[in-house]
Amino acid sequence: MTSFSDFGLADTLNRALVDAGYETPTPIQTQAIPDLLKGRDLLGIAQTGTGKTAAFALPILQRLAPGKPAAPRRVRALILSPTRELATQIAESFKLYSRYMNHMSIAVVFGGVGHRPQEDRLKRGVDILVATPGRLMDHMAAGMVSLESTEIFVLDEADQMLDMGFVLPVRRIVKHLPKARQSLFFSATMPKEIGQLAGELLFNPVTVSVAPAATTVERVDQRVIHVETAAKRRLLLDVIVAEKPERALIFTRTKHGADRVVRQLGQDGVDAAAIHGNKSQAQREKALAAFKAGTTQILVATDIAARGIDVTGVSHVINFDLPNIPESYVHRIGRTARAGASGVAISFCADDERPYLKDIEKVTRQKIPAEDRRGTISVAERADTAERGERAERLSGKRPQPGNRSGNQRNNRRPAPAPVSAEQQRRDAMPAAKARQPGAAKPSHAAHGKPGQAKASNRPNHRDNGASEESLGRVGFLAGGRDGLKRRPEGRGQRDGR
Repeated sequence: MTSFSDFGLADTLNRALVDAGYETPTPIQTQAIPDLLKGRDLLGIAQTGTGKTAAFALPILQRLAPGKPAAPRRVRALILSPTRELATQIAESFKLYSRYMNHMSIAVVFGGVGHRPQEDRLKRGVDILVATPGRLMDHMAAGMVSLESTEIFVLDEADQMLDMGFVLPVRRIVKHLPKARQSLFFSATMPKEIGQLAGELLFNPVTVSVAPAATTVERVDQRVIHVETAAKRRLLLDVIVAEKPERALIFTRTKHGADRVVRQLGQDGVDAAAIHGNKSQAQREKALAAFKAGTTQILVATDIAARGIDVTGVSHVINFDLPNIPESYVHRIGRTARAGASGVAISFCADDERPYLKDIEKVTRQKIPAEDRRGTISVAERADTAERGERAERLSGKRPQPGNRSGNQRNNRRPAPAPVSAEQQRRDAMPAAKARQPGAAKPSHAAHGKPGQAKASNRPNHRDNGASEESLGRVGFLAGGRDGLKRRPEGRGQRDGR
């Protein structure tokens, strides 16, 4: 197929595609659309960014168009998505393609927002429902929606469903679907568990596989920096100041890691926001909107939360943690160098991440240029904070304020010690030996109106004790000491879509 008109789609769909600037179908669209229009089940191995949303959305709209609108509390087509962002993006795509189909109703439901507006929408019936598993099960349990008359079922990003612990909820949802249905199954990878799930859901499916997953974007300048784990924080600031990214997306392997990076960048005078499954929907939307608008230049994300984020103008991708799945690396760096632009992808590699790097180079079939910075970055120096703040100001274009070398106006510093009176200074200077002379009168606390006050210590009053304690705490924090004390393990059962 050389154009969308070759598929025999309705005029309303072709008009919408022309308005959207769609000209030539992608490989997955060319392979999938004809069989889906015939009602065949499909197993698609493809990542986000290959055009797979249009590959299933256009046939669904074409097949549902002649039918009657959905009855109250009924759904004609159900698309399950692992994350709120991806669910929203899919729903927006359906609305774009169906803009000239006035009778087609489309809704999206996910966690993190109120139930009532979603319930009101579901009661009226929905032709196309895009949902995350957790919130859909809530509505089903409340009797707000029934799947007994659903004609088409789509499971998107199945491998991410597995990673997030959604396989059991998916199986429970499928039990409520009629056996006479068309099923579509999409996954970027095909581990054993996903293959088993596909076998349960699909009947005599057509298999479609597109493989840009094995090749990286040609216009991306890729680099690897070998560094100790404890030195990644300092290295990240150095890279940001040196590269001056217009818009940077930083990836971490865990949600807590994303929050930690944002917190550390803030302490170093660099504004950043995080987006992951533990954030509320309002927080995620606010962070993403600021990143798209350019008011926040740096967004820190996990792989799962980044699914469905479509932001142009990302100049840099920084892998603070290397992914343990090679295909995720390709997906990450594909966030830059879009629409003919060039981009930069910089990956930090600690010693325990070397196996991940080896797998990535095997999958991408290329040797990524590397630089060894191990042993060259100090993480124990407390005095470099002002320097880093000053450099961060140069990045943001701000001038340091007089009397404040770093320009960092944060209020989380220890307050300056209160002025010491002359009498107090005289007491502090008194030699300890004199205080212990035989017969020396003990100070009467009662005379000062402080009965019961603890006996004063004869130790010198070092007024820099607090600063020393802060320095030690900061070094421990850099090394992961504090975070490691109360870190909650991230299990698969944490639901991003609830």
